[in-house]
Amino acid sequence: MLYFLVTFAVFALVIFAMAIGYIIQRKTIAGSCGGLGGVGIEKACDCPDPCASRKKKLAKEEARRQMLGENRII
Repeated sequence: MLYFLVTFAVFALVIFAMAIGYIIQRKTIAGSCGGLGGVGIEKACDCPDPCASRKKKLAKEEARRQMLGENRII
């Protein structure tokens, strides 16, 4: 039973540390193997013209990127 508790505590600590790192960096979760680009697909929806909700999301991401670039402290 002691091994189980120690193992559980180690796993919980690792998951907690990853969660804190994710919260601090505020980055999107990304794969390490290149994701869909590794199999030849450039984007998740492989349609030539993105739908309205996708365009809205892309515009929001671009606005956030510009705001972060303009308000950098360093």
